[in-house]
Amino acid sequence: MKPLRHQWLIASLALMLSGAALAAALPPAEVDLFRAVEQDRAASVKKSLAAGVNPNARDLGGETALIVAIRNDANAAAAILMDQKGIDLEAKAPNGNTALMMAAYRKNLALVADIIRRGARINQPGWSALHYAAAGGSVEVTNFLLDHKAAIDAESPSGMTPLMMAAREGQEDAVKVLLARGANAALKDGGFHMTASGFALKADKPWIAKAIDAHLAAQSKRQ
Repeated sequence: MKPLRHQWLIASLALMLSGAALAAALPPAEVDLFRAVEQDRAASVKKSLAAGVNPNARDLGGETALIVAIRNDANAAAAILMDQKGIDLEAKAPNGNTALMMAAYRKNLALVADIIRRGARINQPGWSALHYAAAGGSVEVTNFLLDHKAAIDAESPSGMTPLMMAAREGQEDAVKVLLARGANAALKDGGFHMTASGFALKADKPWIAKAIDAHLAAQSKRQ
């Protein structure tokens, strides 16, 4: 069997099994909603919601339909869900993800702006949308969040800052933006007790560590 054919069969089987599991554990109406959301079928999403399915319904993994839509780049479905009365923009998945965080990670500036316009919080204790934008490497989303008062040195539960995330993930442009806009490169996290430069080195990205160290050296000379 050719490799591509084999991979296609495995992917198809996985999709069938996940669909069967979903159908076995969720009410049929919610199964229909999540399938429509994942495939960005706007008409079907509207039909499910009109039939009374809760727009804040969660899948087996605990993600809301809105988070699932954003993760799958299903922009039409996301727009429909956000227009629903009672939609919870602050709902968190079990891992702490919110709709805004997911949109930031997916580099979806238009959606980030729309979610914020509708009242979602930019800053909150622990992980923030700026962490996700930095990890995803979107300069546009990073700048937008900072322009809207995102805490530049926000700390995750383990003390990770957006700069540390960008450095660890090798997002050089995001690192440059954060440094230029005042991120504190001398901070250390609470787990590994490393700076952003240390995270870059640990992730085998010495060129980013070098840029951060140069920034700190220049900053020290100015003081």
